[in-house]
Amino acid sequence: MSKSASFLDQITSGDWKNMELFSSPIFKSFVAGSLSGTCSTVLLQPLDLVKTRIQSPTVLEHSHRGILYTVGSVIRHEKILGLWRGVIPSVSRTVPGVGFYFCSLHTLKTKLGWTDPSPLQAISLGMVARCIAGGIMLPITVVKTRYESKAYEYTTVRGALKSIYRNEGTKGLFSGMVATLMRDAPFSGIYLVFYTQTKKAIPSDWKTPHLMPTITFCSGLLAGVLASAVTQPADVIKTHMQLYPDKHKTVVATVRYVIQESGVNGLLRGMLPRCLRRTLMAALAWTVYEEVIVKLGLK
Repeated sequence: MSKSASFLDQITSGDWKNMELFSSPIFKSFVAGSLSGTCSTVLLQPLDLVKTRIQSPTVLEHSHRGILYTVGSVIRHEKILGLWRGVIPSVSRTVPGVGFYFCSLHTLKTKLGWTDPSPLQAISLGMVARCIAGGIMLPITVVKTRYESKAYEYTTVRGALKSIYRNEGTKGLFSGMVATLMRDAPFSGIYLVFYTQTKKAIPSDWKTPHLMPTITFCSGLLAGVLASAVTQPADVIKTHMQLYPDKHKTVVATVRYVIQESGVNGLLRGMLPRCLRRTLMAALAWTVYEEVIVKLGLK
């Protein structure tokens, strides 16, 4: 029997476990990460949209525009589904992005032998894995930010990518890269170290199969709050640089602009919705991921 025929037989018979591609630990970790990213992205998209609208340079002078005002404005002008504006680019970015992150994380831990990482190792693993995933998915991140801001009239992700490349070149597709990595790498490093250390601190007799999802979720919540707070200024800078790259060309200049327009507090604009979203999203993603890798035999 030919190799292609054997591959087809395995698919039609449902013999996924014995297929070389699908039995690969790297592929399984990618699938687990992607599944975890899908659930959390769709569910929490309204918080991301609200955060982007609050941070948009066009509303800096309106300091009273908080979460409730922004939600009400979106519903009045764009209906309830307007809260999910940008969900397609969000899914296009987050689903493979989370997959790449967990895939990179699993590969690094395996290759380096850091299956039970120390705090310093956890920070390093989280930052490197996030830089890999964030760099790969940055063009989609730019599209997502612009979609949510409503400052650009894009209709499709593909069309947006073409438009940005045509008008701004490769530089436009990777606008805000430094600020994005300044936000994402520390977030992932800080998150992973607190997540792993919190789980280690839980008494071993509590770690039953029944309680593990709850322990994972609560550990994720605690780690997410701190990581979100520390990286909030970088998120504000990233939003400005991706919305208007011609105006905000460097991190330092953008920091000065935000402080000049709305004071130091401007660097914390949108912190509550982002903290809620990132914390819940990370907790959900890790909870789903941990359960899926057990099912797939990676743990």
